[in-house]
Amino acid sequence: MAGSLQQKRAQTKGARWQNPEMLWPFNHFRKPRLPPRGTIEAIYGMIVTQAREPLFYRDLGVSDTVNGRFDLLILHLWMVLRRMRPMDGGEGLAQALFDRFCADMDANLREMGVGDLAVPKRMQAFGEAFYGRAAAYDRALDLALDLAPAEGAEALAQALCKNILNGTQIENARRLAAYAGAAIVELAAQDDAALLAASWRFPLADSLPDSLPDSWPVREAAQP
Repeated sequence: MAGSLQQKRAQTKGARWQNPEMLWPFNHFRKPRLPPRGTIEAIYGMIVTQAREPLFYRDLGVSDTVNGRFDLLILHLWMVLRRMRPMDGGEGLAQALFDRFCADMDANLREMGVGDLAVPKRMQAFGEAFYGRAAAYDRALDLALDLAPAEGAEALAQALCKNILNGTQIENARRLAAYAGAAIVELAAQDDAALLAASWRFPLADSLPDSLPDSWPVREAAQP
């Protein structure tokens, strides 16, 4: 009964990523927004910089390719979006940040020489990749928050192994999950003003343990 209830709660929480209309910016019927450009640019710049941290590629086995960098970008974007959404006005901020990500992906495709007719299809693939990964990461984190931190941490490691490490290197995936847990706790510890001022930093990846701890501290990151 408890397992069924936890599964139902995880499915309900994860469902917020399953409808592309919620965040997908290429909806011609949606009213345009005026995002706070300075805030969004600063936060997105931090995400991109952290996703390019050499240690992930050198020591954790992430492929130093377009796909590997994209998957790390999604991981860091997901963590920040999750922290933003409960904030006052967080839905709009999260939307603006996601729009900035999409604009960056669109610009990268065009710089790579992808033609105008092919760009929408490639962008749709990017969107599907984001929603699928975010839903998997949310399910794992929600499990960790629902009285099963060890199981949730392992579920996140398995999801990261599948999506970022091509289904191999589970020990590196556990180290990456430990890093993600520390980053989520760090984000949760910041007040909204610090988050918006981009005066926080992601944790140093080289200072984390080599494997998942027995008790994952992610419970501190619970969102209302």
